[in-house]
Amino acid sequence: MRLGSGAFAACCVAIEVIGVAIFIRGFFPAPVRSARPEHGVEIPAPEPVAGASSNWTKLPSPLFSKVVIVLIDALRDDFVFGAKGVKYMPYTTYLVEKGASHSFVAEAKPPTVTMPRIKVDNNITRHLDKVLKRGDWDVLILHYLGLDHIGHISGPNSPLIGHKLSEMDSILMKIHTSLLSKERETLLPSLLVLCGDHGMSETGSHGASSTEEVSTPLILISSAFERKPGDVRHPKHVQQTDLAATLAIGLGLPIPKDSVGSLLFPVIEGKSMREQLRFLHLNTLQLSKLLQENVPSYEKDPGFEQFKMAERLHGNWVKLHLEENHSDILLGLGTKVLRQYLGALKTLSLSLSTQVAHYDIYSMAVGTVVVLEVLTLFLLSTPHVLCRKDELDVPLLSPVFSLLFYLVFLVLSAIHVLVCTSSESSCYLCSLPWLAAGGVMVLVSALLCVILSALIRMVVDGTLLKKSASHPSSEWSEVDLLLLLGTVGHVLSLGASSFVEEEHQTWYFLVNTLCLALSQETCRSYFVGDDCEPQHHFHVEQGCVDILACTRKDSTSYSTFEPDRKGKGVSLSETKGSCKWWAVLASPWLVLICCRLLRSLNQTGVQGAHRPDFSHWLTSSDHKAQLSGLAALSLVVIFMLVQKGCSLVSKAALALGLLGVFCYRAATGIVLFPWQPDNKSISKGIIEARFVYVFVLGILFTGTKDLLKAQVIATDFKTRTVGLWEIHSGLVLLAALLLRPHNLPVLAFSLLVQTIMTKFIWKHLRHDAAKITVMHYWFGQAFFYFQGNSNNIATIDISAGFVGLDTYMEIPATFLTVFGTYVGPVLWASHLVHFLSSETNNGSALSRACFCYALIGSVPVATYIVLVTSLRYHLFIWSVFSPKLLYEGMHLLITAALCAVFTATNQTRHTRA
Repeated sequence: MRLGSGAFAACCVAIEVIGVAIFIRGFFPAPVRSARPEHGVEIPAPEPVAGASSNWTKLPSPLFSKVVIVLIDALRDDFVFGAKGVKYMPYTTYLVEKGASHSFVAEAKPPTVTMPRIKVDNNITRHLDKVLKRGDWDVLILHYLGLDHIGHISGPNSPLIGHKLSEMDSILMKIHTSLLSKERETLLPSLLVLCGDHGMSETGSHGASSTEEVSTPLILISSAFERKPGDVRHPKHVQQTDLAATLAIGLGLPIPKDSVGSLLFPVIEGKSMREQLRFLHLNTLQLSKLLQENVPSYEKDPGFEQFKMAERLHGNWVKLHLEENHSDILLGLGTKVLRQYLGALKTLSLSLSTQVAHYDIYSMAVGTVVVLEVLTLFLLSTPHVLCRKDELDVPLLSPVFSLLFYLVFLVLSAIHVLVCTSSESSCYLCSLPWLAAGGVMVLVSALLCVILSALIRMVVDGTLLKKSASHPSSEWSEVDLLLLLGTVGHVLSLGASSFVEEEHQTWYFLVNTLCLALSQETCRSYFVGDDCEPQHHFHVEQGCVDILACTRKDSTSYSTFEPDRKGKGVSLSETKGSCKWWAVLASPWLVLICCRLLRSLNQTGVQGAHRPDFSHWLTSSDHKAQLSGLAALSLVVIFMLVQKGCSLVSKAALALGLLGVFCYRAATGIVLFPWQPDNKSISKGIIEARFVYVFVLGILFTGTKDLLKAQVIATDFKTRTVGLWEIHSGLVLLAALLLRPHNLPVLAFSLLVQTIMTKFIWKHLRHDAAKITVMHYWFGQAFFYFQGNSNNIATIDISAGFVGLDTYMEIPATFLTVFGTYVGPVLWASHLVHFLSSETNNGSALSRACFCYALIGSVPVATYIVLVTSLRYHLFIWSVFSPKLLYEGMHLLITAALCAVFTATNQTRHTRA
């Protein structure tokens, strides 16, 4: 079976996506779970007693009649306990400092993410009065999303934060006042809980493990917590999971069997000693059962040993208590049991919280095998692709292959049955239908057989070549070595947590070094001459001996550019005496300056994220005029750089679309028109954003129409080139809409660098498709980080997914968020397709580009999967390595989509031919 190198690469990446998905599904384990039945009431454990039976065998009575939980999304602890709380939440501050309350700082576990589909805030408040007047409820939960939304849009220092906190304070006062008025009609007090699900980073996002993102306030307010004069209660640090056990005890309910939290002792410290010990015993017993069901060596766990000791002492205390012994011995023993229980609770809760849940090793192994098989297939095919072979022979139908395939399939099926029937823990692959699991086994078997067949063929072909081909000498240029060693070095750096956290520094270094290498190459080509460049004039005799010989083929026999087309493929030495030479020599330094300026715009990573940068200065409310001017200038530059290759209709649509982008940001209050007052009321800008979407779709439709026209009708070469550029322009317009105004210079500089590299580097130095592809990949990665992204989930701009949407729609929101995050790689890949298609009229360059792009995107993923498997018990596995795994998985999915576009574009060319 023969496939074009581009189609082959697209198929391989698609298969690799399946393997990565299986691996990720097994790598991210389910939390510790209880094996006890989901349904049915479990009889509560009796009170322990030594040598007798206790008369307390039921659950304790509830402590509160009603509970109201006010959950404010992204409520950071300093919003309540800090200066903002004092200024904007005076009633809450009074309750914390002097009222009947207990305050805590609850730590959330990363990833600090909650799912959308929560109602805008007014939909909650407008029903509040009516619900509070009714008495037909026991628990009321209010989830307010507005604070989180403000944070995503404008950050924690926005003036809107104060308004929202004041609104929340007034709502809290209304609820508390209502609960106090109802307590006269009940025997038990009520409980009001104020909490947050996660915090907010300094950029307004969340998802990672920084202190600002994981620290949330937890305030329990009840008349049962009356404090004496002079009783100062400072907020204590607890775990967010402790709330579940506390609420269960407070409502007289069984503690959830999967809960890993411990009871907040201040809630029950006003009760009698027997009640306190009973509550603590129920909580500790529940945690010990969960430990037994998830840890084989639970008996050696310090928390379990503490629990058994506390339970024995508790039995002795109950025996003395039932004997009505009220001596000091009883009091001292009770205090000792209390401390023992609290120590056991803390240790058990910590053990269960930090206990690495069961990895699905079987799914991880299968996913890893698929990914490594694809990578091996890529590497085995590389010599053929670099030897300018447009098609690859994939052995799928030979008799030997069929026999080997069935044998491997039967062995894998037997292993699958054995694992699924003997495994005690649940496996994802075992939960799939047999047809789906069989499909995975077929895929693994087929890939293995293809690899073996390719290896055999390489041995045979290699022997024949050695007999008939000469071994030419060849040299690698500095740029070639840099591209190879830089790519390999980046892959190897993924094994260190610090390099993962600061990966942007790696790409900045590589891009800057590339600019210096290109500067040296341009100077040498101009001042010394092309004759001194063996990489451009090396001749390979018929037949390919090895990779080195293949890649060094003479540019006259194969070049990215066509020498017979006017203005294309001009060497640098030919520009001597022209007005272009100085621009060619200066172009690498101009790119270097652009990259250095962009580094100052957004500080990212872990070490430098807290440092002041230009974006923070621009986004402050005092510099709105400067931000507006910079955004307008960037939009003008974007238009000037993009419009040159568009048709007249698309130019008009692009201009109106970019104007709509500014109007959208002005409607949301982020930028201002010169005549617009600063205190103008703001809106969501839905109409303005949809206005831009119309032009985006129109430009994309025009470009697609031109491509189809070039396919169906044998039109001239220009129609196809214009169509590809218009598709690129439509993506640029969409990026301008989704990027925040302070990031519009990133888009403008990206287009400027593309223009400089196209006009003054790639055309004059006659780089082949492989090198140009690697450079596009490098710049795409660098601009991903110039935008302010990192390997931290918190840097994802969620607000991009809601531009122009008035309700949550999963598919559009997901697409917009992904595109807004990966603008850099997507636009550079789009430019690569247009550049190679416009500079050469044969499909081999685009096919090789697709193969190279897929290869350099697959190597980091395959390597990283092996690394995280070996590092799965590392201290930073969840805070550093696992978020990077998600980024790599999504990047591979985008690479698969881009390779599909490469292949489809190339198929259009072949159809015309």
